[in-house]
Amino acid sequence: MQSNGTPVSIIIPNYNYARFLNRSIDSALEQDYGDVEVIVVDDASQDNSTTIMESYGDRIVACPRAQNGGHAAAFNTGFAASSGRIVLFLDADDYLYPPAVSKIVDTWDPATAQVQSRLHIVDEQQRIKDVFPPPELPFDSGDVKPKLLHKGRYQTTVTSGLAFDRETLETIMPIPEPDFRQGADGYLATLAPFHGHVQSIDECLGAYRIHGANHSIFGEQLAERARWRVRHDFRRLEALSEQVSGTGLTVVPSDAVRRDPIHLEERLASLCADSHQHPVADDSRLALAAAGAVASLEMSASLRRRAVLAAWFLSVGMLPPKMAMAVLSWKLDASSRPAFLTRLSKTIRNAMG
Repeated sequence: MQSNGTPVSIIIPNYNYARFLNRSIDSALEQDYGDVEVIVVDDASQDNSTTIMESYGDRIVACPRAQNGGHAAAFNTGFAASSGRIVLFLDADDYLYPPAVSKIVDTWDPATAQVQSRLHIVDEQQRIKDVFPPPELPFDSGDVKPKLLHKGRYQTTVTSGLAFDRETLETIMPIPEPDFRQGADGYLATLAPFHGHVQSIDECLGAYRIHGANHSIFGEQLAERARWRVRHDFRRLEALSEQVSGTGLTVVPSDAVRRDPIHLEERLASLCADSHQHPVADDSRLALAAAGAVASLEMSASLRRRAVLAAWFLSVGMLPPKMAMAVLSWKLDASSRPAFLTRLSKTIRNAMG
């Protein structure tokens, strides 16, 4: 079993995911790296999660919370109980592959604040469906501060594909709990790059499970999900502005996000799906679509991909409302697509690779 003397902590935040928890904990315990502590935080679950945690005895550090506090509270609790120089947060419905920690440690250098990797997207039965982020979207690596300041985002991944330097986390944590009841990983990945470099691993080091109960699912909740993402982006950028205040660096939240096609996509979805509850009062479809088309052409991706995304934005902005909503939902919710579009999207994606 490999170990180079660098202690690693894997923190598993859990809420009512008893049916997935064994797989997640086992994957952390089965790493082929020798110096790993596994911390499981139960955020006041109402299922049998604590019974599962107790079955592991002293193989894990169990941190049951008396009251539910959300994603950020569970992250904060787990980090306070940890001691590793490198810290991973593994969502309880996800799991790692045995070499994950070894590969992260091998990638690390003294300038590293964060390591990110791709993940397989799997269903409830652990069948691989895709890769996240898609391989045709290159990770941003090294000093990503310029991209963060320019558009409020860089190409990164989700919780279970991230590892952080402990000193960096000690500087930016605790995570504000009311603001990040969900999406605590977004807070960390936004602020960590101001304390060192981002290193990227293109290999899939684990599995990101999509299922009906998690926050990643769209379906009928498309409008609610889009609103949440828009507000989450504004909260991330508020945290970013606070982070850089006094450093001579500046970020203007309302302006930065207008250069971010991912944010503009969600903002357009929120406006089209439910304009009455849309969180930005003066938005218009055409203005968002135009900004999205321009931002798409500035992406780090193939020319074909940038052109197709720009055309998609313009279609949603200019088509009649019902047609625009159909085009929008076909992109954001794969289950809504007609079969011929599913085949076409696969063909286009292969051509963009």
